Amino acid sequence: MATRPTIHDVARRAGVSATTVSHAFSGKGVVSAATRQHVRQVARALGYRPDILAQGLRSNRLGVIALILRPLDDYSDSAPSGVDYFLRFTGAAALTALAAGYGLMLVGDPSQDDGPGAALACDGCLVTEPVSNDPLLDLLYRKEIPTVTVGRDVARAPDDRTVDVQTGPITRMVLDHLSAAGARRVALVTGLAANSWNLDTAEAYRAWCATTSTTPRVVGCREDDGAAAGRHAAAELFEHDQPPDALYCLTGRHTVGVLKYLQDNGIRVPDDVLLVCGSDAEEVRATTPSISAVDLRPESLARVAVTTLINLLAGRDVEPGDDTFGRLAVRESTTRAI
Repeated sequence: MATRPTIHDVARRAGVSATTVSHAFSGKGVVSAATRQHVRQVARALGYRPDILAQGLRSNRLGVIALILRPLDDYSDSAPSGVDYFLRFTGAAALTALAAGYGLMLVGDPSQDDGPGAALACDGCLVTEPVSNDPLLDLLYRKEIPTVTVGRDVARAPDDRTVDVQTGPITRMVLDHLSAAGARRVALVTGLAANSWNLDTAEAYRAWCATTSTTPRVVGCREDDGAAAGRHAAAELFEHDQPPDALYCLTGRHTVGVLKYLQDNGIRVPDDVLLVCGSDAEEVRATTPSISAVDLRPESLARVAVTTLINLLAGRDVEPGDDTFGRLAVRESTTRAI
């Protein structure tokens, strides 16, 4: 098997030092244009390609930002808002980074015991839905790696490194919609992860209940238990003498489980109970009836997050994004016949 040419092979063929070859590719040092062109011609003839990773580490600029995926654990998963959200967010983030001259790399959580260290070599990091006192953020901040979060760590004060998902306004939008559709006993089903999506939604829900004289009823269930957790949550809520006439469920799988429980027990949607999901996905669009859901507009979130991170990397002032996140897609589950 042919061996891969090295920087020393290029140096010998070009009649220069290995340092000159390195500078010819990195742009560092004093190398004339003619020498740089000669070295690169020799490198092409030999089939030599520089080690971009090593160059990036030496220059403190790899040209890559990391989108860190969280591992499965007892309370959350790496795509907590559904497959639709994850794919849309990642695609838009990659294109936004590319347009700014950066690549986007999906990496594992380096704060885990066996976590990969690739994120720590990147120019900056994106973290979605951090948990309270997030150990990943502790690590990234300690390493002084520029980091932007989508959603806030509820134990830290938000700053210009935080993209506000606007959870409070989204929650009020959903609850006002349910109220306008005739609901008077609205219940909330959340996940158990200690992130701002769950906690801020519950806080906004209780505040809305206080202003509308609604008795708050919140059931939390594990995200990774999926539809089964939704069924258990619905069973708990409908054991009471005055069951809810509307439910707001934050995850798609929980919502599908709630719908299945209602249908199995002869409770009609939307005639008897209105139902809204907090994150739109194919699984809630494909049900019968189709389920009204919040489109979190992950493309907009991704564009704002990546742009914010690139501004941090460039030392520019970070301007707040002007995108409006969260639009309600009204479907059959909240549309009653007149």
